[in-house]
Amino acid sequence: MNTYTKYWFLEGFNLFSKLGLVTMMRLCEILKMKNIDKGTRIELLKDDKKRIFFLKKGTIKIVDRSNDTVKYVVKRGNIFGELYFYNEEAAAEEEAIALEDCIICYIGGERMERLMEKHQSLKNGVLKIYGLRIKKLERRLNDLLYKDSATRIREFIIDYIEEFGEEKEDKIIAKNLLSHKDIANLTNTSRQTVSNVMSTLRKNEVIDYNSQEIYILNEKK
Repeated sequence: MNTYTKYWFLEGFNLFSKLGLVTMMRLCEILKMKNIDKGTRIELLKDDKKRIFFLKKGTIKIVDRSNDTVKYVVKRGNIFGELYFYNEEAAAEEEAIALEDCIICYIGGERMERLMEKHQSLKNGVLKIYGLRIKKLERRLNDLLYKDSATRIREFIIDYIEEFGEEKEDKIIAKNLLSHKDIANLTNTSRQTVSNVMSTLRKNEVIDYNSQEIYILNEKK
């Protein structure tokens, strides 16, 4: 993959907006680019080498390798594998799985670390992404304490559609990429409870879904 193709790849990432053309072109020279098929498992730590990934197309879920439970979902234009910088032991327990066909670039963790030391904007950007993920985790823990299962599931589904969806014909439509088990992992509930809540939301005409899409019918409800 040539340097200019990789430049196109990174151009849409806010993380690199302040690096400048020369630095961006140098970065592109050392990046590796891959097409990833749906269902492919991506090792974040390979042969004891840490790697940082940039997701240009598709959706990725990050799972705990010990029990295959979903920790969070990554959408296009974001990075993953950055936990290595802040908690190397925890990072070794993570693995990524492609929820659909994806395009990724990746760079060695040590090289990325050197770039972050040279460019404060890049360092701040990665820290911000990590911080947002910590906030989401804190919210999940808070919800677990103060909200019942049905509320957690309902709010998660609406948030997912709004974050990953697009407006089409007066609806917000997202790809239906998460299984009921995935949603149960992300809301600390059971698969059966997820199924029941989603059926109720459909019956009450709040959302509708099929094997391909999930969308909000009436956001006020």
